[in-house]
Amino acid sequence: MLVATSWNFGQVMWSMLIFFCWILFFWMLFAVIGDIFRRHDIHGWGKTGWIIFVTFLPFLGIFVYLIANSKGMAERNAKQMHDAQANTDAYIKSVASTSDPAAMIEKGHALLEKGAITEAEFEKLKAGALAGG
Repeated sequence: MLVATSWNFGQVMWSMLIFFCWILFFWMLFAVIGDIFRRHDIHGWGKTGWIIFVTFLPFLGIFVYLIANSKGMAERNAKQMHDAQANTDAYIKSVASTSDPAAMIEKGHALLEKGAITEAEFEKLKAGALAGG
């Protein structure tokens, strides 16, 4: 039985390498499975075939998938990052535009003209916008 105090440097390094490879394998497996489900160019049986291949022959399945679809994986990842950035930018713009005092006063004035708010409510809204709240 090996006890941690009896390990030499080589055994520790070998154990760390094995642990790193184990983590790397699962990371690649989840990345491939995630990409299979994210694909829109194959449907039902194609996805099922890849999942079966990756499940029953994991090392071979992962490497074959990476060789066959590496360009597509990169394009899908880039598109996903671009879409996330665009969504974030749109959200920031929507939040930033509501904090602009002139825009808030303009919206309040439009509500006042429609009759949705009273003059007193508009003055309160205008004072709040000018105060920064």
